[in-house]
Amino acid sequence: MNLPSRLLQLLMVVLMVGGTSYLMMQSLPGDAAWRIAAGRYGYDALDAAAAASVRAELGLEAQGGLHFLYWLGDILRLELGTSLISGESVWVEIRHQLGNSLSLAGAALGISLLIGPPLGLLAGLRAGGWLDRSLLAVCSLLRATPQFLLALVLILLISVEMGLLPAAGHGEPQHFILPAMTLALGLAAVSARLARDAMAAVTQTAFHDFARWKGLSNAQTFWRHGLRHVALPLVTYLGLQFVTLVEGVVVIESIFGWPGIGHALVHAIFSRDVPMVQGTALVLGVGFVVINLLVDLLGRQLDPRGVK
Repeated sequence: MNLPSRLLQLLMVVLMVGGTSYLMMQSLPGDAAWRIAAGRYGYDALDAAAAASVRAELGLEAQGGLHFLYWLGDILRLELGTSLISGESVWVEIRHQLGNSLSLAGAALGISLLIGPPLGLLAGLRAGGWLDRSLLAVCSLLRATPQFLLALVLILLISVEMGLLPAAGHGEPQHFILPAMTLALGLAAVSARLARDAMAAVTQTAFHDFARWKGLSNAQTFWRHGLRHVALPLVTYLGLQFVTLVEGVVVIESIFGWPGIGHALVHAIFSRDVPMVQGTALVLGVGFVVINLLVDLLGRQLDPRGVK
């Protein structure tokens, strides 16, 4: 674990995310003033005068690369600027939206951990059995299904046909279920296969056979000798799951009308709200670095071999 290298990695993430999102927003076709005016006043009140007012207020024609330099100056002061649409601080807006996204991601992650690893462990203990083969087929199907398609299938079956759950919304416990299940099924499919492979490998080791030869039961052998070996790849995969969750929330929040950071990012892109896009992408990028750091620390605790 090298703290200076981690800090350098964090600095590179800030510069790359900020620069890339700025360049991508500047390269979008169309007049940014019209988009921003539409976001502020609505399409019914949009006209040339409103767009000209926005252009003059924000100095869009004269900015060039100055906006990016202003943004870097804000970053040095731990500020993310002000939203071009709402006029609110980007920090304030992201804090509110990030809370909604984290609650949804936490629910999805919890459901996936309840489904995937237990099934994978059972399949790994009896590799080649009916559960192993059935789990392989289901996991392959779930991994091959895009999340937006899975979301639409769940909405049609559970909301439209059965009428059991709302198709969209926010604020009630039942609003969590469909978006969280959509995210969780894909995550559970991968974690189940990882747990299955790790458990099957453990059952082939000499220490597992020796533990069984000593008279330990399957459960005792797993808790005393197998859990640590199975946990390491699962914990490592939890860090990768953050990337999957970030990709998923952008799509899932838009489909289910969930007021999270992914939903806000899509609206900010359509409205050319550059400070919101840069701030949202930056928070997600920094979150990825922090999650990887925590995964590394936990991995060292589970497997201290090689630590100097």
